[in-house]
Amino acid sequence: MEESKSGGVQSVVRALAVIEILDIHGELGINEMSSLLSLEPSTVHRLVSTLRAQKYVLQNPGNRKYQNGFRIFEIGSNVVRRLGIRRQAYPFMTDLAARTKEAVNLAVRDGDRVVYIDKIESQATIKVDLPVGKAMPLYCTGLGKVLLAALPEQEVRCLLGEGPFERFTEKTVTDPGVLRLQLDRIRSLGFCVDNEEYVSGLICIAAAVRGRNGEVIAALSVAVPKYRYDDDPEKKDLFREFVVSAALGLSESLGYGS
Repeated sequence: MEESKSGGVQSVVRALAVIEILDIHGELGINEMSSLLSLEPSTVHRLVSTLRAQKYVLQNPGNRKYQNGFRIFEIGSNVVRRLGIRRQAYPFMTDLAARTKEAVNLAVRDGDRVVYIDKIESQATIKVDLPVGKAMPLYCTGLGKVLLAALPEQEVRCLLGEGPFERFTEKTVTDPGVLRLQLDRIRSLGFCVDNEEYVSGLICIAAAVRGRNGEVIAALSVAVPKYRYDDDPEKKDLFREFVVSAALGLSESLGYGS
């Protein structure tokens, strides 16, 4: 078994170096990685091929370059859950629920889906039941679009494909071009409003939760029946303000901005 000078297994150390260099640069070819890592191209190719086979690395079919795959994000998401983001989020979620009197949800990305990891139920008689553990598409949910907006456009394309996307309601966006415009707007505004795109009659206002390094690690939302949202014009601005404020507070508690 080959060992590095530091006592570790050399091939493992080199494979981790590939993942780290791709994390820094986003997308690289074999020769670029070879130069940055001071390794032979043949060695880098073997490492990348192994990582790709295990879904830790993806290849861009357009330019043949490589980028880190979603398997790494999945592992990171599981770590975040185990480290207690639900516990950390709870006071912000309860405060948001008290302010809005509506359901509050916390979610993370799992591949091309968004998964609820915690929620606080609305106390209203009429409400929508979307249970913890439920997985939904990224492209037609407020939580999912906030998570998508944090990704580079090329990664969004690799994740969702070229479309058209499955339609769930009359308002579901199925055109990738329209979705890209929406993601640009979300990046600009700092929040997303899902207007009956996944569930008819349901409005979802969502904002991103960031970790210490500024990376988006989760999303927080308020879900409200459309009639209660539309009947009160002032509620629209207030709910957006409340959600963005809660997401920022949670982000700061996780080390963002420190």
